[in-house]
Amino acid sequence: MRAALPVAASAATCVLVLTGCSQSGKTSPGSAASAGSASAPTTAANGELAVPQDADEETKKQYLYQNALAACMREKGFTYTPRVESAEAERFPFDGQDYELAKEYRAKYGYGVTYARVVYPNDVNAIGSRAYTEKYETSPDQEYRDSLSPAQQRAYEKAFGELVLVDGKKTELPGCRKDAELRAYGPEKSEAERAREADAARAADRAAQQALDGDPQLVSLAQDFASCLRDEGITVTTTQPTSIGDMVKFAVNGQGENVDKLNKETARAKLAQEINVALADLECGKEFRAAYFPKLAKHPFVGVGG
Repeated sequence: MRAALPVAASAATCVLVLTGCSQSGKTSPGSAASAGSASAPTTAANGELAVPQDADEETKKQYLYQNALAACMREKGFTYTPRVESAEAERFPFDGQDYELAKEYRAKYGYGVTYARVVYPNDVNAIGSRAYTEKYETSPDQEYRDSLSPAQQRAYEKAFGELVLVDGKKTELPGCRKDAELRAYGPEKSEAERAREADAARAADRAAQQALDGDPQLVSLAQDFASCLRDEGITVTTTQPTSIGDMVKFAVNGQGENVDKLNKETARAKLAQEINVALADLECGKEFRAAYFPKLAKHPFVGVGG
């Protein structure tokens, strides 16, 4: 989600520097999986972010990580802008959890990730558009880094902390990123401990999926949802409660290959078709989603996105 720092490479060693990324197995600040806060971030006089009081523990750690990274880079004479993307990014309400917001969004952008970006290149609400990329996927420090001399850029990378790939093995050299990780997340966990946590997370996910897919109310509403979609001429490939809500969206988004090569008129016609499907999907699934999302909150299920 962010622009990479300069990349240096040789036959034996490849050095990658990615803004704010983590090698410890923890969620990197600003990742798509991060839990956002209900409050917008505010900036203190020293440029660091104020941690929202209503943020969950994982999000608070993201703020701590970013602020520690900024402070460390400042001590070494460089600029780094702390950024918690999950708090910055506007919520794109196409999932139908909020029916009214989803209806308004889908009526203009469809599902928002295919033809909308061609039709609305200057609209930040069209995911993947030029405006969206500039706002959400460009490092705020890119211009600053580009202004540095080659020697200064090398010093910046060293201060930040490099990820070095030697014979396929990743090694993180000392630097601000590693120091910030230690402050925010504590000592790096062993490979065995990370594996145990990953196994536990997968087991919890399976249990949540079984609870949702076995819920009698959701099963019945999913069948009604599917029948309505078929009446609208939309193909139904699953009636599982954990899958049907995103089924149509995934199918439509999967048809968007080479969309950026389309001219605006063709993209506009295809977007109109996508909008019709997206709105039909929303209406057919209205009762299902009203029941599903509260139960999803009680049984968090990650599954596979697409």
